[in-house]
Order: sequence, then structure tokens, then C-alpha cells
Amino acid sequence: MKEQIIITIGRESGSGGHAIAKKVADAMGIACYDKKRLVEGTAKLGGFNRSYVKKLDEKPAGFPFTGRIGGYEESPESNVARMTFDYIRQIAASGESCVIVGRCADSVLAGNPNVIRIFVVGDEEDKNRRLAGIRQIPLEEADEERKETDRFRRAYHNYYSKTKWGDSRAYDLIVNSSKLGIAGTAEFIKDFADAFKER
Repeated sequence: MKEQIIITIGRESGSGGHAIAKKVADAMGIACYDKKRLVEGTAKLGGFNRSYVKKLDEKPAGFPFTGRIGGYEESPESNVARMTFDYIRQIAASGESCVIVGRCADSVLAGNPNVIRIFVVGDEEDKNRRLAGIRQIPLEEADEERKETDRFRRAYHNYYSKTKWGDSRAYDLIVNSSKLGIAGTAEFIKDFADAFKER
């Protein structure tokens, strides 16, 4: 039986990945490192202002401009991303069991035998309805926002990772939240994690 388990959750916008991550963490009695906690930890570790990290969190390198000089990354986005990755490694090294949402955690912790890499997808109509409800915006606007968010997430992940965002070969489990709903998907992931922990 493993003493530590880390569940990384990548997600499509509107799939409910964040809500699922929270439910999995709560059900397992472990911490969930989402945007809020990762921004706070990164800011503290790097000595950054919290609002500065929040603004650049999970943004592609060089957004909205390119800042590479002589092969070295000089953009603010890259500096924040690298510090976020250091913070994720620090969490893993502490021995703490947890759920980590996004931020290339699946790639950052590649090779760690205690990690399960999960990617949450969903049917387009469901994702649009969910995002429209959360943001209180029309479905058409939700569709555009969802696609833009996924473009940023894909660019961010693919820049820093050897694997491609959403590619099945990069994950241990890909699950469509439209099939079981948020609660059902969280329960399914928890069962998967419990079985993994017992191996």
C-alpha cells in the first residue's frame, strides 16, 4: 500500500475538472491544490506579489509577447511557470497526498511512482451549459470563452511539457464527465485512486 498518492487533473474548460478535483480531495481527506492554493504557494516561494502571479498563472510563455533571448526564457510568464513547477515538486517531495489541478503537474511529476495522471473531458453542449451557468453568460459567449481557455491551456502545457495536452498517451485515465456527471465522475476517480493506492 502506498503511503503517498498524488492525483494530477488536467481538464477541458467547462468539463467540471476543478469541481471534480475538489470532490475527490474531500472524499479522500487530502488537500486540493487548485489555482488559489498554487498561486499563493508560488508567490510565497518566489517572493512574488500574489496578484502578479495570479495574472500570469497558466499563461503560455511570452503571452502576449515573446521574451526569449539567446535560448533563455526571460518572459514573466516563464518565470512564474518555473516557480510554480518548483512549488509542485516541493509538495510532492514533502510526502503529502493531494490532488493538483492543471499547471503541467502530470509532466512536472513524470516518473514519480505515486502519481496518477488524469484528464477530464466533456461533451461540448454540456461544457457550454456548465460554463454559461457559472459565468452567467449566453451559451454562444460561453462557447467562445471555453475554446479560448482551452487554447491557452494547450499552448501552456505543450510549451513546457514533452507530452501533448489531452493526448491519451500522456495520462493514466481520461474520463468524460458528461457520462457520469460531476459527482459520479469524482466517485469513479476516487475508486480508481483507491485501487491504485492498494497496489
